[in-house]
Amino acid sequence: MNHTSTKTVSPLLVISAFAVVYIVWGSTYFFIQMAIQDFPPMLMGAMRFLAAGLLMLLWGVLKGEPLVNKKSLLNSAIVGVLLLVGGNGAVIWVEQSLPSALVAIMVSSAPLWFVLLDKPNWKTNFKSQATLAGLLIGFAGVILLFSEQLGDLFSGHADSAKNISMLLLIGGSIAWSSGSLYSKHNPSEGGSTVNVAWQMIIAGLVFLPASLLNQEFEQVQWTQVPVRAWLALGYLILFGSIIAYSAYVWLLQVRPATQVSTYAYVNPVIAVILGVLFANEPISWVQIAGLIVILGSVLLINLPKYRQERAARQVEAKRLALSTDR
Repeated sequence: MNHTSTKTVSPLLVISAFAVVYIVWGSTYFFIQMAIQDFPPMLMGAMRFLAAGLLMLLWGVLKGEPLVNKKSLLNSAIVGVLLLVGGNGAVIWVEQSLPSALVAIMVSSAPLWFVLLDKPNWKTNFKSQATLAGLLIGFAGVILLFSEQLGDLFSGHADSAKNISMLLLIGGSIAWSSGSLYSKHNPSEGGSTVNVAWQMIIAGLVFLPASLLNQEFEQVQWTQVPVRAWLALGYLILFGSIIAYSAYVWLLQVRPATQVSTYAYVNPVIAVILGVLFANEPISWVQIAGLIVILGSVLLINLPKYRQERAARQVEAKRLALSTDR
């Protein structure tokens, strides 16, 4: 049985979904950092995912999808907790104490965890030298991209809070990869919109007690929250959660997990490009080299699939030619 199943879908839809995940999630680091300047982290996570989940649930009901599918609700809970609480929650929390460059580097380890944890596809993944080389080269490219910032960071002595944050982020990457693979190998029944909505709602409900335990509601002065914080939260709800997360979950069902995981390599690239274009941040030749290396790794990871699809097209073309000759 081939566990890396790919459904026949429009190539344009696949390209569009990848573009959304690459570009939107590459920008969310900036908006998360902007939002948690005025909203405590766990409260921000609860507001983001509850709002996004309720909006998606309403949309799913309007589309005629069943409100609750009991068989899929457990799957939604597992995926929501692993991806959104464990994975995204770790990012939200550590951005309080770690530089965004280091956060991006640690998150970029996700493709490695995808390969190591995807037991049903070990034979396929470890057999492909191009995939393995692409994963390692991509991780090296991200380190190269942020080598200057890393040098500045490790020139001093990191405190215990930063060490704990780094360990938490590694755990978050493992949780995200585990949840993604669980979602891929255990597809939910019922409407996809409603299933994703319940993932977000359940994650938001888990964030709430964490926020209460951290006494975050007492820290917010609602009348003094600036407009930019609300706009950042709105961007994370609409683009980061509803649009990009839905595209990501869909891609997991129609593309190999190793391909989908390339978002973790491309997101730092997008973050640097957006910084140069809109924040006038400088970019060095070392960073440009890192960008080139990362993009090359993505091509390597996707190379086996491109070859497989090309071979399938050639076989189909020959079959059609033979049938026409008859």
